[in-house]
Amino acid sequence: MISPNAKIGKNLHLPHPIGIVISEDACLGDDVTVYQNVTLGRKTADCMGAPIIDNNVIIYAGAVILGSIKIGAGSVIGANAVVTRDVPPGVILAGIPARIISRI
Repeated sequence: MISPNAKIGKNLHLPHPIGIVISEDACLGDDVTVYQNVTLGRKTADCMGAPIIDNNVIIYAGAVILGSIKIGAGSVIGANAVVTRDVPPGVILAGIPARIISRI
C-alpha cells in the first residue's frame, strides 16, 4: 500500500510492485527504485516521522526502512536490510541492522 499522502518525486520505478508499504509521512526523491516487499514507515504506530529517500536511490526486495531518517542520494539498500539510522550519500548498505559495506 502506498499512501496517497506520501510525497513522491518524478520517475518512481516499481519493477515488482507487490507488498510495498510507503507511509503517509514518507518522502521519496526523483528516480527512486523500490523492489517488492519493501516497507518505508514509522518506527511505531504512535511515533510520527517516516524516511526521507533522496534522489537516485535503489531499495532492493524485502528492505525495511523505519523512522524519521534520511537515505542519501545515490545509495543502494540491499535485500532484506533493516535501516533505522541516517545513511550518507553514495553507499551500499546490507544486513540486520544495516551497515555500510561499500562506497559507490
